[in-house]
Parts: sequence; structure tokens; C-alpha cells
Amino acid sequence: MDVFKSSAYVPMKKKELELLLDVPGEKRDEFKRVLDELVKEGAIEITKRGKYQVVEKYSSKKQPKDFKSKDTSKTASKDISKSSKSNENRPADFTGRFVAHRDGYGFVVVEGMDEDFFVSRDNTLNAMNDDEVACVFCNTVPGKRREAKIIKIITRGVSEVVGTYEKSNGFGFVICDNTKLDRDIFIPAGHDLGAVSGHKVVVNIDDYGNDKKKPEGTIIEILGHKNDPGVDILSIIRAFGIPTEFSDKIIKQAATVAKPVSDADMEGRKDLRDWNIVTIDGEDTKDIDDGVSLTMDGDNYVLGVHIADVTNYVQEGSALDVEALKRGTSVYLIDRVIPMLPHTLSNGICSLNEHEERLAMSCIMTFDPNGRLIDHDICESVIISKHKMCYSSVAKIIVDRDEAERNKYSDVCDMLDKMYELSKLLRKVRFKRGSIDFDFPETVLELDDNGQISGIHPFERNDAHKLIEDFMLVANETVAEHFCIMESPFLYRVHATPDKEKIDRLKHFLGACGYSLKGHSEEIHPKEIQTLLSKLEGEPQEAVISKMTLRAMQQARYEIESRGHFGLAAKYYCHFTSPIRRYPDLQIHRIIKDHLRGRMNDRKSSHYDSILPVVATESSRLERRAQECEREVNKLKIVQLMAGHIGEHFQATISSITGWGIYVELDNTVEGLVHISTLIDDHYSFYEDNLTLVGNHTGRIFELGQRVDVVLEAVDDMARTIDFTLEEFSRYE
Repeated sequence: MDVFKSSAYVPMKKKELELLLDVPGEKRDEFKRVLDELVKEGAIEITKRGKYQVVEKYSSKKQPKDFKSKDTSKTASKDISKSSKSNENRPADFTGRFVAHRDGYGFVVVEGMDEDFFVSRDNTLNAMNDDEVACVFCNTVPGKRREAKIIKIITRGVSEVVGTYEKSNGFGFVICDNTKLDRDIFIPAGHDLGAVSGHKVVVNIDDYGNDKKKPEGTIIEILGHKNDPGVDILSIIRAFGIPTEFSDKIIKQAATVAKPVSDADMEGRKDLRDWNIVTIDGEDTKDIDDGVSLTMDGDNYVLGVHIADVTNYVQEGSALDVEALKRGTSVYLIDRVIPMLPHTLSNGICSLNEHEERLAMSCIMTFDPNGRLIDHDICESVIISKHKMCYSSVAKIIVDRDEAERNKYSDVCDMLDKMYELSKLLRKVRFKRGSIDFDFPETVLELDDNGQISGIHPFERNDAHKLIEDFMLVANETVAEHFCIMESPFLYRVHATPDKEKIDRLKHFLGACGYSLKGHSEEIHPKEIQTLLSKLEGEPQEAVISKMTLRAMQQARYEIESRGHFGLAAKYYCHFTSPIRRYPDLQIHRIIKDHLRGRMNDRKSSHYDSILPVVATESSRLERRAQECEREVNKLKIVQLMAGHIGEHFQATISSITGWGIYVELDNTVEGLVHISTLIDDHYSFYEDNLTLVGNHTGRIFELGQRVDVVLEAVDDMARTIDFTLEEFSRYE
């Protein structure tokens, strides 16, 4: 009952509750019996929409024994009982997620609100990072960030942590890798799993402690010594809770279903094996989701986008499907790929490998000579990829007109030329309607033969990358529009209009830099942002202002309603093209197949209506987890690389300015901080309206986009930070 009575609880369906409480599959029948008993007792009720909520007048007479999930509900009741007695009866003003700072204070983030709330060190109630908390307002001063006090910890966001073990006399402790967890974990004797000092370990938290007592835990896994190759990245992966291995059951099921394409598999499918279909990917890509083809019908272009039919092998509700939803996405790191599906599928029968028969879902689109879609067909198909091509090779053919490369692929060169024509037309159509292209160079990290970071450089997209991107975008739009018009249950990729307050701040900043953004902040059109970015091309402040503009955008997510994609200026958008590595694409393919095979009846429709909200929420969450993990791995490796360059001189561009210093970006994309305390020639004032630092006596000005000479002073492995000083103030000659 603790979960239902929580002030953060909102009515949920049974499947949503199972996900919230992490109910294992074998205990779902038991969980349903507990819910039924609580309903019978009158403790909870079921709404018209099939959601469970607490009955307000329920008194705690005899209650059924609460179902205990793996840890969530148990932790919630433990934490609530530990809240200070003085706060027990005080009503909360709001609930949210606590984001801790390594110095002890933090912020509470409330879903749907642009503003977060500051929590001082004395008001955290020993909450840990990612805890769900109930708060009251305090110290509210007009014009300043609102402050809050945590009065109750509703649920704990962290039950396991990763850190470095240090052994002492008869006991030990773990220093958490996550700097937002500012307290060490005490490890009693006998709970260390035989770890020695320097081991990277995973700890289960048994007791979260209080003001006078450290958290206490048990080591459940030893990842290796902190100096062992690969352990640093593995520690980050485990800290994010990303599974790296598949169980024997999953491996066996993948091997069982991964059979060669048979005549029975091809029955009822459109036979496209004679079509000139090619795949275009990175040189090392092994999980090939998509192939493309193009023919001409008079002056019209007939583009085929052919996507691996993963649903033929991953049946809904199977162990493979449950595992795929649990992972949500493949994770691509500098030294490894953590796949959503076992390699038997992702690199094998589901991958559109060269010269092999493969089952596919094809979106065949006809465009007029102006790049306007005039017809389309979505179908199940069987295909054979004629060539496994890479971006660099295709760019040589279509851009450089390289004779040797064109001879090597003479059978598809004409088709590739026509593809190049069409891609430019499609991009022109997108640009005309206002699609925004934040064309930042990606950062490429290089490893040596021992897996150590050896270099870093920016990576620019070539026209072959853009060609495939254009084709995937238009396929995603076409599929989304088709099923939205049908009013089918579906899963959309939504990018909402930017928040008014963020646009107001961006406009203010742009004005200080001599630029403007037209349109009302409440309903800004992407065309206005596109126009701004076009004006910035080639200007010194281009990269800085582009990044500031990007930060004003909302985060894209998955939803069950089609609400458009602001960044693409698209009314309809979904993810259809990568079912090997993204669960939403896999789910969409199932819905498409049910329509194509005439199975989308009322029962099926109700089924999808019940599961898609959970799929959308979980997929969005797991996508963010993968992105954050990738960022943390890259930050760590960049810090390790720069540790070998302390004292060296670099040219840099000022990328951001704050009250505590100047952030600079080197030409190789490495970023770091010049702290204001190192600017010893003057006392500087920070002007937030135009993001400048100005010397009070010298009048020296630091502004965005300015080139400066810096020296690398220090790096911090744990915090993953890099510190520079200006060349004239450095202790290094």
C-alpha cells in the first residue's frame, strides 16, 4: 500500500505497476492476486480506464500482506519510515526527482516544469541522487531561484552503486564512482566478496544511513582492478545498470529462431530479390538495418527503403522480446557495442548481409521531379543486398566521380547518381518547410592496439551520410503519416515546440550578440531558427550560438499521439528504420504487420492501447540512459588522453561564460574550464545578459567565440573535468 499512498503516485494500469515495481515475470500472477485482494478489501479501486488508485476513505483495518517486488516497494516503505518525525504530518507542496551535487546540495526536478528547485545541504534529508522526494517550499525570494526542503523520501532511485573498494581492519568501504553520491558505502566484515583494495566493485545498498550513520552495503560483483584494461568503461556501464550479457535462455532462443529464410517465410511477401538493393553504412558496421534501391518511372523517382523484418524472429511476449524491451536500445561505445539483440540475430539473420536472402519491411515511395511524395506502398518483402557499401566509397562515386570506384561498382553507379539527385531534392523540400540542421562535427576517439585512447578529432558528415539520412527521414515520415491517418494505435517520435521561457532567454542572448529571432516565443516556427543558423554560417560565433540554440530545444521522446517533430518541421514522424537496435521500431513493425495481415481488430487495438504508453515511457528513458552512458565514457577517455598533455599549449575558442569562469573548446573538440580564480590580472564581473566577463580595472573583455591561447593545467579522472589557464598566467613556459 505504500506505493499507492505515496504523494507521487498517479493512477496506473497493471502493466505500468509491474514495470514500476520491477515485478519478475514468474510473480505477475501473484501480483494480480494481491491487487484483486486490495480491490476486494476496498483499499484501492479500478478507474474506468483500468487504472488502480487508492480509495480516499480507506482505513487501515486488516490489510492483505503487500506484494514485495525485487526492491522498489520494500525500499519505499523503509525510506518513508525513516523520514524525520517532525515532518511526518506536514503536507508536501510538490514531489520530484532529486539531482545531487557532489558538494552535498542538490536540485529537485519536477516533470513538466522548466524550473528546478534548489535544496541546501541541510535540507536534503540525506536523499541520494535520483531519489523520488516530497518537498515543501522555503526561503522564497522574488527574482531568485526558489528553494525547497525535502520532507520525505518516497522511493530510492539507486539500489546498486559502482565504486572502488578500500580495505581496512576488519571492514572496508567503497568510494562511489558517481560524484553525485557524496557518501562512502560502509562494507561490514564478510560482505566484501573477497575484494581487495583497488578493486572496482558493484555494491547493493542494504541500509541508506542517516545523519550519524554511513550507508551500508554488500559487494555483489567484482569487476576487476581499477588499473585493468577495460574495467574503467565496464564500471560506467554497470553504474548505469546496462546489461552486458545475455542469459543462456536468450542465447538458446536466438539460435533456435535464427533459421535461413525458407519458402514458407517468403509466402505472401513481395519478391524484390531481383531489385538493385544496396546497403550503405560505416566500414565496421555489422548490424545492418536498412537497404535502399531506386528506379525511374519516367521523370519520377521510385525509392525503396528496405528494413530488416526483425519481428519474424522476435515474437511479442517471447523471452527475446522481454529482454529487448528491458534494454530498449543498443549502446554504442568507443570500444564495444552492447546490442539490444544477441549477435546471432543482430549480426546474423536479421542483418541485411550482402548476397543473402533476407526478410524485410519495405516502404516504396514515388516522388515527382520536385521531390514531392505522390505515392507509396508499405509491404512485407524478401530481398537480397547486391553490395555492402560504405560511406567513403559512395562519396567517391557520387561526389568525386572516382573512376576506379565507379568501375568497381559499375552495376549500381547510375542508380547511386539518381539517388544523389533525389537526396538533394528531398533536402530542399525539408529546408523549404523549415527543417533545422544542427550540423555539428562529431567527436571521433581513436584507440590503440591495447585499447588505450590515442587520439581525438572531429568527424564531418559527407554527402553519402546525408543521402542515407535523407532517405531514412522520408521513410519515417511516410510511415508515420500513413498510420496516423488510419487512426491506428502507434508509437511516434515527438519533438515538441521549445518552451517559451527558453526561447525568451535565447532571444535576449541573441540580441546581446547582435542577432535576432523573429516570431512569438509561445509559437516559434522552426523556419525562424533555420534562418538564424543560415545567417551564422562562417561567422566566428557560429558554433557557440548554434549550441546555445540547441540547448533551447526540447528533448525528443516517444509518445502514442502524433504531435509533430519541431526540429524536422514535420507534422508526422516515427522511428521505423532501425528495429535491430531500437525497440520502438520493432514495436512499430508489429503494428504494421498486423494491419497488412488483416489482424488489427478491436482486441488487437485494445492490446496496443494498453501497452504502448509503457513502451513509449520506457523507450524514452532507456534511450536517455544509453546517451548518458556514451557521454560519460567519452568524457573519461578524453580526460585520460589529455592527462598526457599537461603543460602543453593550445589555441581554443570561448564556448561558454559563467560567473565562475570561461569554458573553452580546442580545435580537436576537447572542452575545459578556465576558472575565474586563475585570471589574476584583475577582478572580473560576469554580465549574464550578454555572457561576458569584464575586468573591473583593466576593462579586459572575454566574450563568446573569442580565440584564446591556453595551457592544460590539470585533469580529474573521478570528476571527468579538464582545467586550463590562459597562457599568460600559466606556470608552464
